Amino acid sequence: MGSTSRPRTTEVGKKPKKKDLPAEIVREFRSLFDDAKKATDKQGRRVTGAKWGVYAFYDYDGEPIYVGQTKESLATRLNRHLTNQRTDAVAMRILDVFEVAELEVWPLWDLQDTPSKRDDKAAFDAAQTNLDKHEYSAYLQAIENSKFGAILNEKIPPVSKPIDLPESYRFTLISDKTRADRGHPDVRIARRAETISRLAAVAYERGEVSAGLRRVLVIQAVRLAYKAAERFKHAEGEAAPDPSAISVEGLIGSVLYPTEDEGSGD
Repeated sequence: MGSTSRPRTTEVGKKPKKKDLPAEIVREFRSLFDDAKKATDKQGRRVTGAKWGVYAFYDYDGEPIYVGQTKESLATRLNRHLTNQRTDAVAMRILDVFEVAELEVWPLWDLQDTPSKRDDKAAFDAAQTNLDKHEYSAYLQAIENSKFGAILNEKIPPVSKPIDLPESYRFTLISDKTRADRGHPDVRIARRAETISRLAAVAYERGEVSAGLRRVLVIQAVRLAYKAAERFKHAEGEAAPDPSAISVEGLIGSVLYPTEDEGSGD
């Protein structure tokens, strides 16, 4: 009887390089992410090299889905979200990295030389207040640009008076091929349903979770319902439904202020 075993795809005894282990689509994402981290401004500074800054993620529709802040460097914080996946937002299944198609950053160079809290508490606290203002303004901008009037932040940024944001830099993290393949509505509906299932499991298994996490569960469900309805309308040859058909505010109230038991912050 002839052998039915398949030929090996790698040379016996040859260990593959670690960077070659991820799936092609993951390697592509990381390559484009690396390009974004190498981008420079007019002064030749790497924009993600800023120690203090604000960032936002967008999905395949250009819909804003998450806003955050950092004072450990934009590159470091973004790595933790998108590469290492070691942030609460990812670990708690609030943010699905596979839904991130674009990245926007606001480097705050004026805060670059802020002393540590131990060396100068007053200066550090003033810088933190400034950072909070920028994050909240970016959050309000994302809410305004969202067709649902809500994004996936578990914690609403510290509320402050809106300010003018500095110049931002926006990057695409997926290729046209990936957008066509993974951006297919049926794929996204299935992925979003899986994300909701995982998020609901976190709430069930932990029992005691933040009000913000439960709010995100509602927002994710709204996003899923709309995408499914949009797909249904398309299959029927009809125009996409009006996003206002589902009122996030009607379901959970305002997303501009934290709930009493929630606190605020990134």
